[in-house]
Amino acid sequence: MHPKNKKIGLALGSGAARGFVHIGIIKVLEKNNIPIDFIAGSSIGALVGGIYAATKDVAYLEKLALNTDWVKMIKLIDPAFGNGLIAGDKVKDFIRQALKGASFTDLRIPFSVVATDIISGDPVIFRGGDIVSAIRASISIPFIFHTVPFKEKMLCDGALSMPIPVPAAIQMGAEYIIAVDIDSDYLKQKHKKPKDNLIDIGHNIIMLLSSHLSKENMQKADLVLTPRVGDVEWNSFGSKDTVADLIARGEKIMEEALPRYFETIKPQTRRERLKEFLGF
Repeated sequence: MHPKNKKIGLALGSGAARGFVHIGIIKVLEKNNIPIDFIAGSSIGALVGGIYAATKDVAYLEKLALNTDWVKMIKLIDPAFGNGLIAGDKVKDFIRQALKGASFTDLRIPFSVVATDIISGDPVIFRGGDIVSAIRASISIPFIFHTVPFKEKMLCDGALSMPIPVPAAIQMGAEYIIAVDIDSDYLKQKHKKPKDNLIDIGHNIIMLLSSHLSKENMQKADLVLTPRVGDVEWNSFGSKDTVADLIARGEKIMEEALPRYFETIKPQTRRERLKEFLGF
């Protein structure tokens, strides 16, 4: 019997192409019959988490990631002028197809999407409304994608306000949170330098800023996973082998964390519950 007495939330962080590791983590959770009661996603975590929440089928998710020609898709997306290079309509078409037309009300797992209002700087958390537009907003890297208008707000990448959406998972009712921190391992690589172009330097700045937010986001996580992806560039969408390798790295980090998970998820004794209630 699974030693679970808490609702489990999965907080999938930002990290662009490195986010394929999320798939490997979900594979191991499924393999070990670890239930996921809630998913919260930011940026690439919103895309991966949304597809899984809609289908609850990690084999479908993995096949989609491996068989999509990401380079071709990027080349075909709709260039535009304005506050970003890409309008994003074709990206929305891809998201809609990947979700198999599901809306928030159709999801098999409750799901939150985090985007950022660039006017106020506040996170905007979606649990209803147009799920395609919400995910499109969450993955909108500044200067690359157009912002997404929403009421009086202008939305873009969730990484700018809540890169690891632990607070969103808590709001949903999660009592035990598995958080995935993708960018930390990259930032530990002191020898790494961004390429000398506006897009790469801009993305590196975003990572540096979001790394400070990540530490704050993860304070209430019960299990933090930091996949070893520091050697992978944020825009490494190039090959099926790269995607497969990232998925395998996700599996590895989750397999390594299983002993910690089973130790910390154990049901509390009466004495432990009393001590927690009394605050000592």
